[in-house]
Amino acid sequence: MSDVFVGLGSNIEPLYHLREALQALETQFGLLRCSYVYQSPAYGFEGADFLNLVVTFPSSVGAEAVDAVLSAIEHAGGRVRGAEGFMARTLDLDLLAYGACVLPELRLPREDILRYPFVLAPLAELAPEFRHPATGVVMADAWRSLASTGPALKRLGRLRDLD
Repeated sequence: MSDVFVGLGSNIEPLYHLREALQALETQFGLLRCSYVYQSPAYGFEGADFLNLVVTFPSSVGAEAVDAVLSAIEHAGGRVRGAEGFMARTLDLDLLAYGACVLPELRLPREDILRYPFVLAPLAELAPEFRHPATGVVMADAWRSLASTGPALKRLGRLRDLD
């Protein structure tokens, strides 16, 4: 059994799409632990602010299978893949880490963990003692280092409590 960490984000009808994604994740994987939702400016393009959160759940399903489920949920949520890059999204689900596994073919752990405040803040909140599988850095320590350098995030509350 491995602890799976998934980042969720949206800036197109974000409350609707994030709630639908959480329901689909719970249907597939069972009970989720969820971070607070964080609001951040669009990164790399002009657009509406994003809402982001991180969820975790234990799973005995392999990382590849989890990643395939995430892609299917994105597709069902209206995500159109193609010219990837920084753009508005109905739904973005990223497998951030799968236990202590380092799987380069799946880009695990995701570089985004230590790069973007909108990924690291909710991850550090949810699992402050989790160690980055490749670097060994503790999430709470990484967040303390990154918090002062990135764009301001606004912690909104739990997804179920937002209007």
